Amino acid sequence: MSLLTARGLTVSFGAISVLHQVDMAVAAGDRIAVVGPNGVGKSTLLRALAGLVTPDSGVVQANGTVGHLPQERDRGNDETVLGYLARRTGVLAAERALQQAAGSLTSTPARAEGPGLPGRSVEANAGAAYAAALDAYLALGGPDLEVRATELAADLGLPGDLSRPAAGLSGGQAARLALASVLLARFDVLLLDEPTNDLDLVGLDLLETHLEGYRGGVVVVSHDRAFLDRVASEVLQIDPHSREATAYRGGWHAYVAELERDRAQAAQAFQAYAAKRDELIERARRQREWARSGERAAKSAAMRRKEPDKNIRRGRAEAAQQLGARAAATLRAADRLVPVSEPRKEWELRLRFGAAARSGDVVAVLSDAVVRRGPFRLGPVNLQVNWADRILIKGVNGSGKSTLLQALLGQVPLAAGRCVLGPAVRVGEINQARATFEGQARLVDAFCSRSGLVPEQARTLLAKFGLGADDVVRQVASLSPGERTRADLALLMHSGANLLVLDEPTNHLDLAAIEQLELALDRYDGTLLLVSHDRRLAEQVRISRVLTVRAGAVLEG
Repeated sequence: MSLLTARGLTVSFGAISVLHQVDMAVAAGDRIAVVGPNGVGKSTLLRALAGLVTPDSGVVQANGTVGHLPQERDRGNDETVLGYLARRTGVLAAERALQQAAGSLTSTPARAEGPGLPGRSVEANAGAAYAAALDAYLALGGPDLEVRATELAADLGLPGDLSRPAAGLSGGQAARLALASVLLARFDVLLLDEPTNDLDLVGLDLLETHLEGYRGGVVVVSHDRAFLDRVASEVLQIDPHSREATAYRGGWHAYVAELERDRAQAAQAFQAYAAKRDELIERARRQREWARSGERAAKSAAMRRKEPDKNIRRGRAEAAQQLGARAAATLRAADRLVPVSEPRKEWELRLRFGAAARSGDVVAVLSDAVVRRGPFRLGPVNLQVNWADRILIKGVNGSGKSTLLQALLGQVPLAAGRCVLGPAVRVGEINQARATFEGQARLVDAFCSRSGLVPEQARTLLAKFGLGADDVVRQVASLSPGERTRADLALLMHSGANLLVLDEPTNHLDLAAIEQLELALDRYDGTLLLVSHDRRLAEQVRISRVLTVRAGAVLEG
């Protein structure tokens, strides 16, 4: 039995078709990965399945509870940690529904008749509604949520005080909090949009282990290849042109292999069709030319002098006409070939970081540096970054990796010690928050302000990163995280930086873009500081040094 079904799901935003006639079914135990390039409608599909987007046509039917974890952490300014968990696990909504049902039950007249339900009292209706609300509250784990959350917070390294503001958590803690909401949820179907973003290796292992044993259905959008390889049992690919969805059974590796076979077979089928069509057209061309030559020769004066027998001449003319008829038949045979469409050449991000003028031998230095943020302390740190170092910075969420980067760049005040950044260092940065551009500005205006380019140049560069004419005039805040990351990469490529500082750069990027980023970083000849929990990225990019940040201390290796 399907817990969640979509039939003929079509969604448009204005004149833009986002999803077209998408069919899918989610049963208990299903682990469906939704893939496709940035902007193809993956997040929209999850929101439609959750009932947060009204489709233009088609239906979504849920036979159980459905929970949705969006791509961006949506902590309210006045929301506590426990309040966040209650909302994300559905317990808050269920508790409010229970309170409303209880209020209706106590205020209902004993013998009133319900409209449209003769013979059944409003009191009975209210009792049934209360019983249903209570069942939902219990099924979602409402009564013991706080106890379970307190225990899990200790395991995840979250603050034990669940009444503290959720908005005050660090980026790493916010990732762990989002993970906690998944681990605590008791929905029948989980809809997860990029759940691995910002998670450290410990968190990734917890998430993967939890999803492998989850009794309900899971639909997940993710570009983490190692995560998909471990979790997905089925892949749903959304085509960027038709906006239709194709299901591939058998997990991530099976999907990749089948996709390659499909592409090879499509290319082979088109090549065979094109070769046969071209061969028939060329044959018809030769036959027509021979026919025209034969007719001209049969009618010429020279032929009459050479061959006085008019019957022979007539036979040659008729042979030429028959050859012309065969040419027409050959063309009809070409027209009767079953057409095979040429495989589309998909748009590809072409990314290359060309280093600017070489910096000095010493790029950055921290000497006995200490950073304090509330109860957290980083340091004292003694660290020197040299020209062409390629440094991977590792550590669990909340250990201080992003703080270390900010200290190296002089972006945070030091409580003690000093920071020196080389005078010839030109920094190119992608930060974890993706807040490079001012949110209320149009992208093209914000990009011009940061890059120094004129609008025409900015539009041309952004187009190379898949951000077209409609995208560049939108407010930055309305762009998807993937689109904002592409804009960051465009600025980074333009900057000519000789020091790249990348904090979780693969977050929100699609698979093709991640592979291009890997190639670009591997070829980059400047200095690289990289924070990433993407296991495949760390394997693919050349690294010369590894720093481990642990409880505010920085260790080499």
